[in-house]
Amino acid sequence: MAFKLNPLVATLAAALALSAVSASAVTLRVGNQGDALSMDPHSLNESLQISVVENVYETLVTRDANFKLAPLLATSWKQTAPTVWRFELRKGVKFHDGTPFTADDVIFSYERAKGDGSDMKSYVGQFKEIKKINDHTIDIITNAPFPIVPELITHWAIMSKKWCEDNQATKPVDRRKGIENAASFRANGTGPFRVRERQPTVRTTFSRNGNYWGKIPGNVDEVIFSVIGNDATRVAAMMSGELDVMEPVPVQDVERLKANDKLKVLQGPELRAIFLGMDQKRDELLFSNVKGKNPFKDIRVRKAFYQAIDIETIKSRVMRGAATPLALMYPPQVNGYPADLAKRLPFDVEASKKLLAEAGYPNGFEVKMNCPNDRYVNDAEICQAVAANLAKVGVKINLEAETKGTYFPKILSRNTSFYMLGWTASTVDAHNVMYPILSTPGDGGRGQFNLGSYSNPKVDELTDKVASETDQKKRNEMIREAMKIHQDDVGHLPLHQQALNWAAKKNIELVQFPDNGMAWKFITVK
Repeated sequence: MAFKLNPLVATLAAALALSAVSASAVTLRVGNQGDALSMDPHSLNESLQISVVENVYETLVTRDANFKLAPLLATSWKQTAPTVWRFELRKGVKFHDGTPFTADDVIFSYERAKGDGSDMKSYVGQFKEIKKINDHTIDIITNAPFPIVPELITHWAIMSKKWCEDNQATKPVDRRKGIENAASFRANGTGPFRVRERQPTVRTTFSRNGNYWGKIPGNVDEVIFSVIGNDATRVAAMMSGELDVMEPVPVQDVERLKANDKLKVLQGPELRAIFLGMDQKRDELLFSNVKGKNPFKDIRVRKAFYQAIDIETIKSRVMRGAATPLALMYPPQVNGYPADLAKRLPFDVEASKKLLAEAGYPNGFEVKMNCPNDRYVNDAEICQAVAANLAKVGVKINLEAETKGTYFPKILSRNTSFYMLGWTASTVDAHNVMYPILSTPGDGGRGQFNLGSYSNPKVDELTDKVASETDQKKRNEMIREAMKIHQDDVGHLPLHQQALNWAAKKNIELVQFPDNGMAWKFITVK
C-alpha cells in the first residue's frame, strides 16, 4: 500500500531540501516536538535546551558515549584541599570566531551563570570563587567540601568573554522577563557544531565546526533541527523518510514505527521524574476560589490530592505502559535512592474526600493548574487525567495547557498555584534534586526550581550535610532521612519516571543518553 504524503509533511520536505548545503554533505534531519527556546546556554535549565546547545557550547567536564565522566575543556582535575578543586584547561582551543579559550572565559562564565537572569545558578551556587592560576589553570573553591564538583558542572557551558562583551550579551537572557539579546539567536562556542541559521520555533540549521580542536567520532556535516509539534505530522515525516531521527515518539505510535523495516525505535528509562508542585508559600493562592487562605498549606489537602490520582490508569492508558510510577522525586538509577521508601500512598478516592472534608473543604474547591503541552511525554494528557481524577473528589481544576515557550517563563517566575514539572538529576546524584527542588529558595540557586516554595529547615540542613559528606554510608542515610521528611510532608506529588522513545532510520548510528541528551558528534549516517 502506497503511503500518501500529507501537505504539512510535503512543506517540511521542501524546507529541508532548501536547507541542504551540498549534495556531498552528510545531513542529519532531526524532528522534535519542541524547540530550544534560546541559543543562550545559561538562559534555561531545561533538558532539550541543554541537549541542543551543548552541541555548540562545551563544558569543562562531560559524559562520554558510555555516560561516564570525561574531560572536555578541562584535561584533568584533582582535589588539592577539602574545598579546592584544580582544573587544568585544554590548550589550543578556539571559539568559533577564532578567539582563544583561556581561564578568563571560565571565570567570566562563572560570573554570568551565577548572575541575574541565569537559570543555571544551581550548577555554580556551591562555589565561593574561581581563581586563575594561569591562562590554562584554575582553582574552583567551594563554600564547603563538595565531593561531586566534576559531576555538577557537566552542564555548565563556557562562553567567550570577548564575544559576549562585544555583542552586549554579558548577562543571560532572562526567560522569566522575555528579555532577548544577541546570545538568544547567535552563538559562539567551542563545540563541534556552529549555528548557521536560526528560525525560532520552526527550524535551526547547524554546521560542523571545521576548526574543532578534537576528533569528531561521527560523520555528520550539518544538522537540520525542525520543530514539529503535531504528533501525527512528526510521525508521518519519520515514516516517509523526511526525517532521520525524531524524539519523542508518541507512545501510541511506538509499535507502528517498530513495524517499519526501515526504522528502529530506541527505548530506555530516562533519569527524569515527572511531578506536580503546589504553592505552599502565599497566604492566598493566586488562582483559586478559596479566599483568605491557602489550601495547599494544609498537609491534609496535599495528601488528598496525592491519593486522588489514579497513577496506574495514567500509566496504562495515558502512557501506554511507558512510565514507572514513583514515590520519590527521582528514579532508582540515581545515586542515593532509598528503596525502602519506594511505595506510593494508595490511590483512595474515599480517603481523599475525607481528608478534604477534615481540612474544611467538604465540597472541594477550584484551582488553576498550569501544564505544558509540548515538553514531556503526553504532558497535557497527564494533566487532563489528573484533573478528571480530582473532579471525583470535588476539586475543580481549571487546566491551562500551553507551549513551553510561554509556560516556563510563567512558572519559573512562580506565577502559578499548581503546576507540572519534570526534573533530571544531571549529576546522577540525589543532591541535584535536594538542592534545586527540595530546598527552601535562597541564594546561589538553592531551591531555584522549588516553584511552590516547599520549606522544611531539616531538609535544608541535611542538603548541606549531604553536599560535603564523603562517607557514602553516612551520606545515603542522610539522603534517606531527607527523602522521608519530604515524603511525610507531601512536599510535592511525584507521578512517574517516563521512558525514552526515539526513532531513527536503520542507517543511523547514535547514542541515547539516559538524561535524553543527543550528542550529534556521536552520530554516523551510513
